[in-house]
Amino acid sequence: MRRKRFTSVWDAIEGTPAQAENLKLRSVLMMALADHIARKKLSQSQAARLLGVTQPRVSDLTRGKIDLFSLDTLVNMASAAGLHVELHVRKAA
Repeated sequence: MRRKRFTSVWDAIEGTPAQAENLKLRSVLMMALADHIARKKLSQSQAARLLGVTQPRVSDLTRGKIDLFSLDTLVNMASAAGLHVELHVRKAA
């Protein structure tokens, strides 16, 4: 049996490169938002008000429930938090 190597866990678990890229971007945004909340020492209720979402939504974010968030939603939340989101596109390896 031959072992297959992947560049990331997302490449290993997703069916297409496009799906893997989408999850990679969502993951980065979710980690940045969770880190921002932690650094500011915000409660989930405070974070919800800042981000313009409900407290259960912040709970989903901090618990890493990636399947519940779209890129658009995460970009909007990051902007509401005062974070600047940049996207760099380069040729795939």
